[in-house]
Amino acid sequence: MRESKPLPLTPALSPQALGSDVGKADVRRARGRAGRGSRRVVSLIASATEIVCALGRRDWLAGRSHECDFPADVTALPALTAPKFKVEGASADIDARVQAIVRDGLSVYRVDGEALKALEPDIIVTQDHCQVCAVSLSDVEAAACTWTGRPVEILSLKPDSLADVYADIRRVAAGLDAESAGEALVGGMQERIRAVSARVAGRPRSRVAFIEWVEPLMAGGNWMPELIDAAGGDNLFGEAGKHSGWMQWAEMLAADPQVIVVAPCGYDLARCLEERPLLEAKPGWADIAAVRQGRVIFADGNAFFNRPGPRLADTAEMLAEMLHPEVAGTGAEGAGWVR
Repeated sequence: MRESKPLPLTPALSPQALGSDVGKADVRRARGRAGRGSRRVVSLIASATEIVCALGRRDWLAGRSHECDFPADVTALPALTAPKFKVEGASADIDARVQAIVRDGLSVYRVDGEALKALEPDIIVTQDHCQVCAVSLSDVEAAACTWTGRPVEILSLKPDSLADVYADIRRVAAGLDAESAGEALVGGMQERIRAVSARVAGRPRSRVAFIEWVEPLMAGGNWMPELIDAAGGDNLFGEAGKHSGWMQWAEMLAADPQVIVVAPCGYDLARCLEERPLLEAKPGWADIAAVRQGRVIFADGNAFFNRPGPRLADTAEMLAEMLHPEVAGTGAEGAGWVR
C-alpha cells in the first residue's frame, strides 16, 4: 500500500460526476437483499468485501467500491466509487496523475453520496491506511456528513502489519455479529502461514526484493516483509509494519537480489507484465543475480499481495512456491504469478 499524507478531502458525490450506472432499480434491489435480522453493509474497500464474505455475511452486502471484485458475484452489487484519474498508461503516468491531484489537496476518488444514502446502510466499511490506494475514511465522512435521522456505523480499517489484518478481521466480525466466524478465519490464516514456514524451515534463504511500484520505484512494506520471511526469504527492502517507501535504482543494484518479485499495487497479472520492459531498460538490469538466474517473478498484486484480507494466506503460499518450489508447490504459477 502506497504511503501518502492526510489530505483535506472533498469528494464529488453525484452519479453524473461518477459516470456510473448506479440507478434507482439497482438501489432497490440491493436494499431488498438483506433478510430479516440482518444489517445492511456497504464495503468501500476490496479487502473488507472479501472479509465480509469470508465471515458468511455475503447476503448482508448492499453496495461496494469500484475495486471490489472478489468473490466474483459481488460485482453485481452497485459500485459507489470511481477514481478521479485516468487509470490507463504506464506506472509513471499514473503516479504523475495521482500526485497532481494530491498536490491540489483533493480526494483521489469520488463517492456517489446519493446512491450510498439511498441504500440505507447500517454499516459502512472503509479504510484510513492509505489515501491513494482506496476510498478513505475522510471520503466516507464527507459523503455521510449531512445524513440525519438514522445512525450509521463506520468501520475504518488500518492494516500496517499481519497483526493489524487479524485485528481488522475481528473488528469487522464483531460489527457483523460473527465473532466465532472471525476467530475461525483468523485461526485458519495463521495456521496456513505457520504451515508454510514449517515446509521451508532449514532450507537456504534467498535475498528477495519485492517491488510494489515500478516507476518511480517503490519497495513493499507493511505485511510483505513478514510474509517473505514466513516463506523462507530474506527481505531486502521495506520494513514490516510501516508504509511502503520509495527507493533508488542504485539501491537495487547494490543489494543484488537473488529473487525479484514484481507486484504493483492495483495491478493484476496481465497489467503487471506490461511493466517488464520498463525494468529491462534500466541500467545494470541484466547484471542482477535474479535476472541472470531467471528468478524475476511477476505477480497479481491486486488480488493477493496488496490486498490485506483472507487471501494473504494464499500470498504466503505463493511466495513459498516461488522461493522453494521443490517443497512448496501450490499450482499457482501461471495463474497468480509467472517468471
